[in-house]
Amino acid sequence: MASSRSLSSRIGAMLAGALLLLLSTASAVAQLDVGFYSKTCPHVEEIVRQEMLGILKEAPTLAGPFLRLHFHDCFVRGCDASVLIDSTDVANSPAEKDAPPNKSLRGFGAVQRVKDRLQSACPNTVSCADVLALMARDAVVLAGGPTWPVALGRRDGRVSIASETNQLPPPTSNFTRLSKMFAAKGLDAKDIVVLSGGHTLGTARCVSFTDRLYNFSGANNPADVDPALDGAYVARLRSQCRSLADNTTLAEMDPGSFLTFDAGYYRLVAKRRGILHSDSALLEHPTTRAYVGRQATGLFAAEFFRDFAESMVKMGNIGVLTGEQGEIRNKCYAVNK
Repeated sequence: MASSRSLSSRIGAMLAGALLLLLSTASAVAQLDVGFYSKTCPHVEEIVRQEMLGILKEAPTLAGPFLRLHFHDCFVRGCDASVLIDSTDVANSPAEKDAPPNKSLRGFGAVQRVKDRLQSACPNTVSCADVLALMARDAVVLAGGPTWPVALGRRDGRVSIASETNQLPPPTSNFTRLSKMFAAKGLDAKDIVVLSGGHTLGTARCVSFTDRLYNFSGANNPADVDPALDGAYVARLRSQCRSLADNTTLAEMDPGSFLTFDAGYYRLVAKRRGILHSDSALLEHPTTRAYVGRQATGLFAAEFFRDFAESMVKMGNIGVLTGEQGEIRNKCYAVNK
Protein backbone atom coordinates (compact mmCIF):
# COMPACT_ATOMS: atom_id res chain seq x y z
CA MET A 1 0.00 0.00 0.00
CA ALA A 2 2.81 2.38 0.90
CA SER A 3 4.57 1.73 -2.39
CA SER A 4 1.28 2.32 -4.20
CA ARG A 5 0.85 5.70 -2.52
CA SER A 6 4.47 6.55 -3.34
CA LEU A 7 3.91 5.69 -6.99
CA SER A 8 0.75 7.79 -7.05
CA SER A 9 2.66 10.71 -5.54
CA ARG A 10 5.39 10.44 -8.16
CA ILE A 11 2.87 10.28 -10.99
CA GLY A 12 1.04 13.27 -9.53
CA ALA A 13 4.26 15.24 -9.36
CA MET A 14 5.13 14.34 -12.95
CA LEU A 15 1.70 15.42 -14.17
CA ALA A 16 1.94 18.67 -12.25
CA GLY A 17 5.34 19.36 -13.77
CA ALA A 18 4.08 18.61 -17.26
CA LEU A 19 1.09 20.90 -16.72
CA LEU A 20 3.35 23.70 -15.49
CA LEU A 21 5.56 23.34 -18.57
CA LEU A 22 2.52 23.37 -20.84
CA LEU A 23 1.09 26.46 -19.18
CA SER A 24 4.40 28.33 -19.29
CA THR A 25 4.84 27.50 -22.98
CA ALA A 26 1.28 28.54 -23.78
CA SER A 27 1.82 31.78 -21.86
CA ALA A 28 4.96 32.60 -23.83
CA VAL A 29 3.26 31.94 -27.16
CA ALA A 30 0.28 34.03 -26.05
CA GLN A 31 2.63 37.02 -25.69
CA LEU A 32 3.51 36.86 -29.39
CA ASP A 33 1.41 39.20 -31.50
CA VAL A 34 1.33 40.07 -35.20
CA GLY A 35 1.13 43.73 -34.16
CA PHE A 36 3.86 43.51 -31.54
CA TYR A 37 5.95 46.29 -33.16
CA SER A 38 3.00 48.42 -34.29
CA LYS A 39 4.18 51.35 -32.15
CA THR A 40 7.90 50.69 -31.73
CA CYS A 41 8.72 49.69 -35.32
CA PRO A 42 5.55 49.92 -37.41
CA HIS A 43 7.24 49.25 -40.76
CA VAL A 44 9.19 46.16 -39.69
CA GLU A 45 7.54 43.77 -42.16
CA GLU A 46 7.86 46.24 -45.03
CA ILE A 47 11.55 46.75 -44.29
CA VAL A 48 12.23 43.02 -44.15
CA ARG A 49 10.32 42.48 -47.39
CA GLN A 50 12.27 45.24 -49.20
CA GLU A 51 15.57 43.77 -48.10
CA MET A 52 14.50 40.25 -49.04
CA LEU A 53 13.54 41.42 -52.53
CA GLY A 54 17.06 42.76 -52.98
CA ILE A 55 18.79 39.77 -51.41
CA LEU A 56 16.95 37.16 -53.45
CA LYS A 57 17.39 39.17 -56.63
CA GLU A 58 21.14 39.08 -56.02
CA ALA A 59 21.22 35.47 -54.75
CA PRO A 60 18.03 33.54 -55.59
CA THR A 61 19.51 30.28 -54.27
CA LEU A 62 19.26 31.63 -50.71
CA ALA A 63 15.48 31.07 -50.43
CA GLY A 64 15.90 27.47 -49.29
CA PRO A 65 18.76 28.26 -46.89
CA PHE A 66 16.68 30.97 -45.16
CA LEU A 67 13.93 28.44 -44.53
CA ARG A 68 16.51 25.95 -43.26
CA LEU A 69 18.08 28.55 -40.94
CA HIS A 70 14.72 29.13 -39.25
CA PHE A 71 14.13 25.37 -38.89
CA HIS A 72 17.59 24.74 -37.43
CA ASP A 73 17.11 27.64 -35.05
CA CYS A 74 13.74 26.53 -33.73
CA PHE A 75 14.74 22.91 -33.11
CA VAL A 76 17.56 23.91 -30.75
CA ARG A 77 16.59 25.98 -27.68
CA GLY A 78 13.47 27.13 -29.50
CA CYS A 79 13.18 30.03 -31.96
CA ASP A 80 15.70 32.30 -30.20
CA ALA A 81 18.27 32.99 -32.96
CA SER A 82 20.90 30.95 -31.10
CA VAL A 83 21.93 29.43 -34.44
CA LEU A 84 23.29 32.84 -35.50
CA ILE A 85 25.75 33.31 -32.63
CA ASP A 86 29.46 33.06 -33.45
CA SER A 87 31.68 30.82 -31.34
CA THR A 88 33.93 32.72 -28.95
CA ASP A 89 36.17 29.65 -28.58
CA VAL A 90 35.67 27.20 -31.44
CA ALA A 91 38.10 24.64 -30.02
CA ASN A 92 36.70 24.42 -26.50
CA SER A 93 33.14 25.75 -26.57
CA PRO A 94 31.80 25.86 -30.13
CA ALA A 95 28.43 27.46 -30.81
CA GLU A 96 25.60 25.84 -32.78
CA LYS A 97 26.75 27.21 -36.13
CA ASP A 98 30.05 25.33 -35.80
CA ALA A 99 28.41 21.96 -35.11
CA PRO A 100 28.49 19.42 -37.99
CA PRO A 101 24.75 19.68 -38.80
CA ASN A 102 25.05 23.45 -39.22
CA LYS A 103 28.31 23.85 -41.10
CA SER A 104 26.44 23.80 -44.41
CA LEU A 105 24.02 26.56 -43.37
CA ARG A 106 24.09 29.71 -45.48
CA GLY A 107 22.67 33.21 -45.35
CA PHE A 108 24.15 34.52 -42.10
CA GLY A 109 25.42 37.70 -43.75
CA ALA A 110 22.02 38.40 -45.28
CA VAL A 111 20.35 38.07 -41.88
CA GLN A 112 22.74 40.65 -40.47
CA ARG A 113 22.05 42.90 -43.47
CA VAL A 114 18.33 42.89 -42.60
CA LYS A 115 19.09 43.40 -38.92
CA ASP A 116 21.33 46.39 -39.70
CA ARG A 117 18.55 48.00 -41.72
CA LEU A 118 16.14 47.51 -38.82
CA GLN A 119 18.71 48.87 -36.38
CA SER A 120 18.84 52.07 -38.42
CA ALA A 121 15.05 52.39 -38.54
CA CYS A 122 14.25 51.14 -35.02
CA PRO A 123 17.39 50.85 -32.85
CA ASN A 124 17.55 47.92 -30.39
CA THR A 125 13.92 46.99 -31.00
CA VAL A 126 13.48 43.99 -33.31
CA SER A 127 14.95 40.66 -32.24
CA CYS A 128 17.08 38.52 -34.52
CA ALA A 129 14.68 35.65 -33.79
CA ASP A 130 11.82 37.68 -35.27
CA VAL A 131 14.02 38.65 -38.22
CA LEU A 132 14.65 34.97 -38.96
CA ALA A 133 10.93 34.15 -38.76
CA LEU A 134 10.02 36.98 -41.13
CA MET A 135 12.82 36.18 -43.58
CA ALA A 136 11.77 32.52 -43.75
CA ARG A 137 8.17 33.52 -44.49
CA ASP A 138 9.18 36.05 -47.14
CA ALA A 139 11.61 33.59 -48.75
CA VAL A 140 8.73 31.16 -49.28
CA VAL A 141 6.38 33.88 -50.56
CA LEU A 142 8.95 35.31 -52.98
CA ALA A 143 9.61 31.80 -54.30
CA GLY A 144 5.92 31.47 -55.20
CA GLY A 145 4.71 29.81 -52.03
CA PRO A 146 2.08 30.63 -49.41
CA THR A 147 2.10 33.42 -46.87
CA TRP A 148 1.13 33.28 -43.21
CA PRO A 149 0.82 35.73 -40.32
CA VAL A 150 4.04 35.84 -38.30
CA ALA A 151 3.30 36.63 -34.67
CA LEU A 152 6.19 38.69 -33.30
CA GLY A 153 7.73 39.43 -29.94
CA ARG A 154 10.37 36.71 -29.70
CA ARG A 155 13.46 37.56 -27.69
CA ASP A 156 16.99 36.46 -28.52
CA GLY A 157 18.78 33.79 -26.51
CA ARG A 158 22.19 34.33 -24.96
CA VAL A 159 23.39 30.72 -25.14
CA SER A 160 24.51 28.64 -28.12
CA ILE A 161 26.04 25.19 -27.61
CA ALA A 162 27.18 22.99 -30.48
CA SER A 163 26.37 19.69 -28.75
CA GLU A 164 22.70 20.67 -28.46
CA THR A 165 22.32 20.34 -32.22
CA ASN A 166 21.75 16.63 -31.53
CA GLN A 167 18.11 17.72 -31.34
CA LEU A 168 18.12 18.34 -35.11
CA PRO A 169 16.66 15.46 -37.14
CA PRO A 170 19.58 14.17 -39.25
CA PRO A 171 19.08 13.48 -42.96
CA THR A 172 19.70 9.78 -42.22
CA SER A 173 16.56 9.52 -40.05
CA ASN A 174 13.97 6.80 -40.49
CA PHE A 175 10.37 7.62 -39.65
CA THR A 176 10.54 6.35 -36.08
CA ARG A 177 13.40 8.71 -35.32
CA LEU A 178 11.76 11.60 -37.14
CA SER A 179 8.56 11.07 -35.20
CA LYS A 180 10.31 11.09 -31.82
CA MET A 181 12.36 14.19 -32.60
CA PHE A 182 9.43 16.17 -34.00
CA ALA A 183 7.15 15.08 -31.14
CA ALA A 184 9.71 16.44 -28.68
CA LYS A 185 9.03 19.86 -30.24
CA GLY A 186 5.24 19.50 -30.21
CA LEU A 187 4.98 18.55 -33.88
CA ASP A 188 3.07 15.54 -35.22
CA ALA A 189 3.19 13.23 -38.24
CA LYS A 190 1.34 15.69 -40.43
CA ASP A 191 3.82 18.43 -39.54
CA ILE A 192 6.65 16.08 -40.52
CA VAL A 193 5.33 15.43 -44.01
CA VAL A 194 4.19 19.02 -44.54
CA LEU A 195 7.42 20.68 -43.36
CA SER A 196 9.43 18.16 -45.40
CA GLY A 197 7.70 19.77 -48.37
CA GLY A 198 10.05 22.70 -47.78
CA HIS A 199 12.65 20.53 -49.54
CA THR A 200 11.09 21.76 -52.76
CA LEU A 201 13.49 24.68 -52.25
CA GLY A 202 17.24 24.49 -52.14
CA THR A 203 20.02 21.94 -52.40
CA ALA A 204 21.74 19.25 -50.34
CA ARG A 205 25.42 18.42 -50.13
CA CYS A 206 26.21 15.06 -51.68
CA VAL A 207 27.84 13.81 -48.48
CA SER A 208 24.43 13.91 -46.77
CA PHE A 209 23.14 11.08 -48.94
CA THR A 210 26.06 9.43 -50.81
CA ASP A 211 25.94 6.40 -48.51
CA ARG A 212 22.68 5.58 -50.32
CA LEU A 213 24.60 5.53 -53.60
CA TYR A 214 27.85 3.79 -52.70
CA ASN A 215 27.88 2.20 -49.25
CA PHE A 216 24.36 1.66 -47.94
CA SER A 217 24.94 -1.50 -45.92
CA GLY A 218 28.67 -1.09 -45.40
CA ALA A 219 29.76 -3.41 -48.19
CA ASN A 220 31.26 -0.45 -50.06
CA ASN A 221 30.84 -1.81 -53.59
CA PRO A 222 28.98 -0.51 -56.68
CA ALA A 223 25.96 -2.70 -55.94
CA ASP A 224 25.62 -1.49 -52.34
CA VAL A 225 22.81 1.02 -52.90
CA ASP A 226 19.69 1.86 -50.91
CA PRO A 227 16.82 -0.27 -52.29
CA ALA A 228 14.39 2.48 -51.24
CA LEU A 229 15.90 4.76 -53.90
CA ASP A 230 14.84 4.41 -57.54
CA GLY A 231 17.59 2.65 -59.50
CA ALA A 232 17.54 5.04 -62.45
CA TYR A 233 17.79 7.95 -60.04
CA VAL A 234 20.79 6.35 -58.36
CA ALA A 235 22.63 6.48 -61.68
CA ARG A 236 21.67 10.12 -62.18
CA LEU A 237 22.82 11.09 -58.69
CA ARG A 238 26.09 9.20 -59.11
CA SER A 239 26.84 11.34 -62.16
CA GLN A 240 26.68 14.37 -59.86
CA CYS A 241 28.11 12.93 -56.65
CA ARG A 242 31.25 11.10 -57.73
CA SER A 243 32.34 9.60 -54.43
CA LEU A 244 31.18 8.65 -50.96
CA ALA A 245 33.10 11.55 -49.43
CA ASP A 246 31.95 14.32 -51.81
CA ASN A 247 31.44 17.23 -49.43
CA THR A 248 31.41 20.07 -51.93
CA THR A 249 28.95 19.21 -54.70
CA LEU A 250 25.38 20.42 -54.26
CA ALA A 251 22.42 18.48 -55.63
CA GLU A 252 19.03 20.08 -56.23
CA MET A 253 16.40 18.71 -53.84
CA ASP A 254 13.65 19.26 -56.42
CA PRO A 255 15.52 19.14 -59.75
CA GLY A 256 14.39 21.69 -62.27
CA SER A 257 12.36 23.81 -59.85
CA PHE A 258 14.53 24.13 -56.75
CA LEU A 259 14.06 27.91 -56.79
CA THR A 260 10.27 27.64 -56.87
CA PHE A 261 8.04 26.69 -53.97
CA ASP A 262 5.56 24.10 -55.23
CA ALA A 263 4.29 20.57 -54.52
CA GLY A 264 6.70 18.92 -56.97
CA TYR A 265 8.74 17.45 -54.11
CA TYR A 266 5.97 14.98 -53.35
CA ARG A 267 5.96 13.60 -56.88
CA LEU A 268 9.66 12.84 -56.46
CA VAL A 269 9.14 11.14 -53.10
CA ALA A 270 6.27 9.06 -54.51
CA LYS A 271 8.59 7.88 -57.30
CA ARG A 272 11.25 6.95 -54.68
CA ARG A 273 13.37 9.87 -55.77
CA GLY A 274 13.63 11.83 -52.52
CA ILE A 275 17.39 12.15 -52.12
CA LEU A 276 17.62 12.05 -48.31
CA HIS A 277 16.86 9.06 -46.10
CA SER A 278 14.37 11.29 -44.29
CA ASP A 279 12.57 11.96 -47.58
CA SER A 280 12.16 8.26 -48.26
CA ALA A 281 11.07 7.79 -44.65
CA LEU A 282 7.81 9.56 -45.46
CA LEU A 283 6.73 6.38 -47.26
CA GLU A 284 7.21 4.28 -44.10
CA HIS A 285 4.14 5.55 -42.21
CA PRO A 286 0.52 5.33 -43.42
CA THR A 287 -0.33 8.95 -42.57
CA THR A 288 2.66 10.49 -44.30
CA ARG A 289 2.56 8.02 -47.19
CA ALA A 290 -1.07 8.92 -47.86
CA TYR A 291 -0.24 12.64 -47.81
CA VAL A 292 2.63 12.12 -50.25
CA GLY A 293 0.36 10.15 -52.57
CA ARG A 294 -2.36 12.81 -52.47
CA GLN A 295 0.04 15.64 -53.23
CA ALA A 296 1.83 13.62 -55.91
CA THR A 297 -1.32 13.80 -58.03
CA GLY A 298 -0.71 17.52 -58.50
CA LEU A 299 -4.36 18.29 -57.73
CA PHE A 300 -4.07 19.53 -54.16
CA ALA A 301 -1.26 22.10 -54.15
CA ALA A 302 -3.54 24.71 -52.54
CA GLU A 303 -4.15 22.30 -49.67
CA PHE A 304 -0.40 21.80 -49.23
CA PHE A 305 0.11 25.57 -49.19
CA ARG A 306 -2.47 25.95 -46.41
CA ASP A 307 -0.99 23.07 -44.44
CA PHE A 308 2.54 24.41 -44.82
CA ALA A 309 1.48 27.82 -43.52
CA GLU A 310 -0.16 26.20 -40.48
CA SER A 311 2.86 24.02 -39.70
CA MET A 312 5.24 26.96 -40.04
CA VAL A 313 3.20 28.91 -37.50
CA LYS A 314 3.46 25.94 -35.12
CA MET A 315 7.19 25.59 -35.67
CA GLY A 316 7.75 29.32 -35.23
CA ASN A 317 6.23 29.10 -31.74
CA ILE A 318 8.60 26.42 -30.42
CA GLY A 319 10.25 27.42 -27.15
CA VAL A 320 10.04 31.16 -27.73
CA LEU A 321 11.47 33.65 -25.24
CA THR A 322 9.23 36.62 -24.49
CA GLY A 323 8.78 39.47 -22.02
CA GLU A 324 11.92 39.96 -19.97
CA GLN A 325 13.53 36.72 -21.10
CA GLY A 326 16.66 36.82 -23.24
CA GLU A 327 17.55 40.09 -24.95
CA ILE A 328 17.33 42.07 -28.19
CA ARG A 329 20.75 41.53 -29.76
CA ASN A 330 22.42 44.50 -31.40
CA LYS A 331 24.33 42.16 -33.69
CA CYS A 332 22.78 38.81 -34.55
CA TYR A 333 26.16 37.02 -34.40
CA ALA A 334 27.01 38.06 -30.82
CA VAL A 335 25.26 38.42 -27.48
CA ASN A 336 25.18 41.93 -26.06
CA LYS A 337 27.97 42.91 -23.69
